[in-house]
Amino acid sequence: MTMVALVVAVADNDVIGRAGQLPWGRMKTDLQHFKALTLGHPVVMGRKTYDSIGRALPGRPNLVVTRQAGWAAPGCEAVASVLGALARAQELDSELVCVIGGGEIYREALNAADMVHLTEVHHAFEGDATFPALSPTAWREETRERHEADADNPYAFSFVTLRRR
Repeated sequence: MTMVALVVAVADNDVIGRAGQLPWGRMKTDLQHFKALTLGHPVVMGRKTYDSIGRALPGRPNLVVTRQAGWAAPGCEAVASVLGALARAQELDSELVCVIGGGEIYREALNAADMVHLTEVHHAFEGDATFPALSPTAWREETRERHEADADNPYAFSFVTLRRR
């Protein structure tokens, strides 16, 4: 059975994006963590998330959910819905599918998710995209690893793994 994991960085106030960008900028350790989690596995993202990245992520199948007929980008496969993307991703990888955003895509994929790889950015930010609330009755925390701010990471953060109960 294929595991569906949401991979997301979230501010203390549930913000995940502002004007198509990460509000906290680049956090090197989080980007390395994201790459380690997703490399070799299909990633499912919305078209706006693809636009914010600006290219296909190398080393993994890129499935982009879009309602734009005829949309195409090098290294990507367009799909019409989140459920269609998850089904296609399962055809590509029997082990793991990573949903990488944005907010609307996370909301649509949440019921299908088995795990959440959460980076909690310990700061509140203004933003226009948010992550849905996770019910403690539905999710249990499996691991937590705190990191303090440093030269490569402007904010303190924690890597948290949640598994569906």
